Amino acid sequence: MKLLKETLGKIGELDKEAMQKVRNRVDNLIKPKGSLGRLEEIVVQLSGITGDVFPKVDNKAVIVMAGDHGVYEENIAPNPQRITAIQTCNFPKGVTGVCALAKQAGADVVTVDVGVSVDIDGPGVINKKIKYGTNNMVKGHAMTREEAVKALEIGIEIANEEIKKGRNLLTTGEMGIGNTTPSAAIVSVLGDYAPHEVAGRGAGLPIEKLQHKASIIKKAIDINKPHKKDGIDVLSKVGGLEIGAMAGVMISGASNRVPVVVDGFIATAAALIACTIEPRVKNYLFPSHSSMEKGANKALELLGLRPMLDMDMRLGEGTGAVLAFNIIEAAVFMNNEMITFEEAGIATD
Repeated sequence: MKLLKETLGKIGELDKEAMQKVRNRVDNLIKPKGSLGRLEEIVVQLSGITGDVFPKVDNKAVIVMAGDHGVYEENIAPNPQRITAIQTCNFPKGVTGVCALAKQAGADVVTVDVGVSVDIDGPGVINKKIKYGTNNMVKGHAMTREEAVKALEIGIEIANEEIKKGRNLLTTGEMGIGNTTPSAAIVSVLGDYAPHEVAGRGAGLPIEKLQHKASIIKKAIDINKPHKKDGIDVLSKVGGLEIGAMAGVMISGASNRVPVVVDGFIATAAALIACTIEPRVKNYLFPSHSSMEKGANKALELLGLRPMLDMDMRLGEGTGAVLAFNIIEAAVFMNNEMITFEEAGIATD
């Protein structure tokens, strides 16, 4: 708990002076005012995060957190749970979806086991296992409060280590068969949504089983009675170890003034946990895409973020966020490479 408290205590406000300087510069770049739309807003926010009028995002990383879920035994996912372990070992090999897109974006992929249900012996996976998957949340709390804090602190630790290496743009990915169920539970609790409004097909659950999945989520919420104003309580009762670790990465980014891009549904659930714990974390987040997973847009609306992309994606892993890396970098290039009217010798009076 000490690391979490210390990290939360370091989260400050955005640098308004730097933001105003960049806003003035962007407004006077050699183009019609506002004509590059959200690229302009992105670089202004980046300056507020970093305090730099010419921020950089040239050292990027995807931190993939892996963990299993006890609620899997309730028949809420179509794929065998062993895929979590198999796929976790594939990330360091560079052969998954996010690895392909990260390679294109010039980003490294860091893989962490925080709760896979078996021992992982594959090279390149950082072992931070808290336990062998969460407990079945329809039979009690998914984890203890202490385990939830540990998940958050593992995310903080890993992100801190990456930031010490010079990372200036982060995102979180995840691997965990069944993890759309705890994600939907989190969004249901924090947004006061009925479970059927946010429970989706995940990795391909047949439509006829969605009602069952929603009923499992409702049962878990009814049994555990999470307190919506206490993010750690929600995480411990109906969350996931990898979701907690992802939230920890976001908290670390805010504490270290490093931007973090939010991927799809599971990442947005993690962001909601982080922002419930400390609302100022939101200032350091960039939304990436509008996931096809049911409930994803409701989660983004609850967070108050508007996605950059609409690509009909729902893979997870951090794939949508990595695509957004390119847009964020484009905003930086706009600011760095364009000249102002004054620099061009053009009078605008």
